[in-house]
Amino acid sequence: MPSHRDLTAASSWVQLTTDDADWASADPDVLLQLLGRAQWIRSFEEYVLELAGQSLIHGPAHSSVGQEGGAVGSVLPLRSDDFVNGSHRGHHQFLAKAFGHVVVPKAGALPELTPQVHEVLRRTLSEICGLADGFCRGRGGSMHLQWREAGAMGTNAIVGGGVPQAAGFAFNQRQAGTDAVSVTYFGDGAVNIGSVLETFNLAAAWRLPVCFFIENNQYAVSTPVSKSTAEPRLSARGLGFNIPSWRVDGMDALAVHAAMNEALAHMRVGNGPTIIEADLYRFYHQNGAFPGSAFGYRDKAEEAAWRERDPIAQLRRQVIARELLTEDEIEASVAEVDSVMREIGDTLLEPVPGGKPNERRIIADLWPDTSFVDVGIRGDLSELDGSRYEDVDSFTGELADRRFIDLVSDVMARRMETDDSVVVMGEDVDGLKGGTNGATKKALELFPERVLGTPISENAFAGLGGGMALDGRFKPVVEFMYADFMWVAADQLFNQVAKARHMFGGESAVPFVLRQKLAAGTGYGSQHSMDPAGILATAPGLRVVAPSTPFDYVGLMNTALACADPVVVLEHVDLYTTKGAAPVDDLDYLIPVGRAAVRREGSDLTVISYLSMVGHCLEALDQVPEVSADLIDLRWLDRASLDWETIEASVKKTNRVLIVEQGATGTSYGGWLADEIQRRLFDWLDAPIERVTGAEASPSISKVLERAAIAKTDEVVAALRVIAAA
Repeated sequence: MPSHRDLTAASSWVQLTTDDADWASADPDVLLQLLGRAQWIRSFEEYVLELAGQSLIHGPAHSSVGQEGGAVGSVLPLRSDDFVNGSHRGHHQFLAKAFGHVVVPKAGALPELTPQVHEVLRRTLSEICGLADGFCRGRGGSMHLQWREAGAMGTNAIVGGGVPQAAGFAFNQRQAGTDAVSVTYFGDGAVNIGSVLETFNLAAAWRLPVCFFIENNQYAVSTPVSKSTAEPRLSARGLGFNIPSWRVDGMDALAVHAAMNEALAHMRVGNGPTIIEADLYRFYHQNGAFPGSAFGYRDKAEEAAWRERDPIAQLRRQVIARELLTEDEIEASVAEVDSVMREIGDTLLEPVPGGKPNERRIIADLWPDTSFVDVGIRGDLSELDGSRYEDVDSFTGELADRRFIDLVSDVMARRMETDDSVVVMGEDVDGLKGGTNGATKKALELFPERVLGTPISENAFAGLGGGMALDGRFKPVVEFMYADFMWVAADQLFNQVAKARHMFGGESAVPFVLRQKLAAGTGYGSQHSMDPAGILATAPGLRVVAPSTPFDYVGLMNTALACADPVVVLEHVDLYTTKGAAPVDDLDYLIPVGRAAVRREGSDLTVISYLSMVGHCLEALDQVPEVSADLIDLRWLDRASLDWETIEASVKKTNRVLIVEQGATGTSYGGWLADEIQRRLFDWLDAPIERVTGAEASPSISKVLERAAIAKTDEVVAALRVIAAA
């Protein structure tokens, strides 16, 4: 008969509670700070709900009323160099962190409403109202609050979306040799999301100083925890990842404070991540000033029971019992912050002319100017000023016939040699003597500590790289083994990395490089063979580069690594084994953003292509000599970086265009480009724009079906002959 032995988790999981003795012995100044800051947040939130009720908040108002104890209890022990980020319901954590940055505690007193605190309250309210003077210049609103100076790195409207980034902040903090930590706040709804669990695993494997703070407010909108998981004690998730975990009453600010201090003691000495689950309750519905019972998913008895446990009321009772303050003194402090909020509101609002009594509107001059709408989608590239630019025709260094993949390896190692902030990460990049294709061979030989193999969890490590870039102290180079894997990490790539600069006000650099391998024609089938260019080009914020020669790869990768924007570098495996003129030892030049290359000149036709199809176009033109064509190798593919000067000059000369790409027609880059060319240059076109693409289907494993699904030289030859016969 089989024997059984009980197993125990490798990490601790504890319930932390406080009793009367703990409250009696607590540092009086801690209690006063907890109470004062919690009340500031409560007054702020109630005023926001008041404005929302008057339709003065555009969009949602996710209030944290009832949850203040968890925020102030966990943030009070943090320093300004500790980072926090959070979710769509994040006013309380943002304010608590901002207060921690500007408040100078005085012994025996509540925190003082200084001009600096007034400014925090004013700019936060301005942001929630969508005004130009907000922390994100009105673009973030209620759900995207960031103040980097205070270590408040951004709240997030994607549930669980900010969690991987917090691991990136923690990586940078550890790599910089500090004992600073990151805390990422999310709710019970996020605990079952893949990116959160992936990040638990990655942070634990890499021993990153990040605290996963779970605000278990019992409901994800209207769905109770009991219906979404069989283990409603959400901190139990930590056991599966060997992460020490605390479960605590989130309505008890002192208990949360104690749990965070214990977690900090663990993290600051390099022991890795922690989890704190705070059981608490939002007094109102998901959005707005009505209770959940008004929508039928809670009953009034439940709501009343939780309100009896109001964290601020508990702090008030304890402070009065300890004779630290009187009831009148507390009431006076509440009246003071309420008055400050109304004074701030009066600076933002004005009566509606001819309107109803007390009807107000936003003062028009406070809105962002509409010309600001697209400013800051990407940076202005001023970081590239003074760079040394080269092209193969003007290069004066020694050139030799070299393999493409060797230059991929060499240039990354060279940048890691000259820039200690460059860190490479991805699946298997630290193994197989340089990854699956040898791209990290030299970097791994010279800088193994900065070539990091990751778990198979693209959402987590792409988001971690995004957090590294948002912080800015280290420069991530993330590799996706195949371009198709971008769909696995789509939230982090498109919702987070691509949007971050613009969403947070247009000024935050995001120096993130993503290498994506394209493998059509190699027999890897439908889920490993896509050309993502057409999808990537639709994402505001990304720059996309597509090197077709070894020489170009060096210059374009150097530019990508010097750029303060996120850059996706596309690499076709067909090119890895090809050879071309490339530098022998000078690997420090750049190729300008927005500079295409004309690979052949002619007068009849403008052929536009990128990556491996440039070579196929050259072969095809050799086979159809009756067509005299300009062949433009785009090199840069995104909307902001296209070389329209070169395209326009060619089209005005030839009056006819053929766009050539390899991948499926449904995700085509050429469809978008053809539309742009037609809009800009219609008067110069003598015929419809022609296109060569793959089939509608994704490539199959079958060799013959795969070949039928993609474009190569034969398809370009066929198109050229049709054009020649026209």
